[in-house]
Amino acid sequence: MKHTLLFTFLFFLLAGCQEVIFTPKPRGYPRVHYPDKKFQTFEEEYCNFTFEYPQYGLIQQDKDFFEEEPVHSCWFDIFYPDFDSRIYCSYYPISKENTLEKLQADAFKMSDWHLKKATYKEETPFKKNNNVRGMLFEVEGPVASHLQFYLTDSLGEKHFLRGALYFNTHARPDSLAPVYDFVKQDVQKLFETFEWNE
Repeated sequence: MKHTLLFTFLFFLLAGCQEVIFTPKPRGYPRVHYPDKKFQTFEEEYCNFTFEYPQYGLIQQDKDFFEEEPVHSCWFDIFYPDFDSRIYCSYYPISKENTLEKLQADAFKMSDWHLKKATYKEETPFKKNNNVRGMLFEVEGPVASHLQFYLTDSLGEKHFLRGALYFNTHARPDSLAPVYDFVKQDVQKLFETFEWNE
């Protein structure tokens, strides 16, 4: 009986001394529901242009800008509740104070501001036969805004629209990449369907 008890005690003692290997689970990200791509036309009386945007996006006119009125009534956001993100859009009529050169320089400056943390930036010019041209800025890396753009009329005499996509989260490029690609398709649709109401 003593030998059995001693043998059992030694067995549990030796079994308890083995090294336990712990392997943590890889980090997971929340599952994202991607809605169907159905579009509707933006036709608001406070703006003199039209384009198509997704039905899962909400247009929200900006009524104040840092507790002041916006420069123009045609400042609005395309809000994505499913992704907690926005495309901030601001329109400027081209004038002596806001020349095309100044507005373009501001758009480049705003996109360049993200180069502090960016790993790459791509600038893609855009032009359509219907009096619309512009530039798309894509920035890679842990930045606040991965996509910005501007659109103007072909001669750059009347209209200027600037847009910037922001997610209401810390910049994690690996987890945001699929959502970013999904929303980028909506911006491409905006470009393709955009028309100025002269």
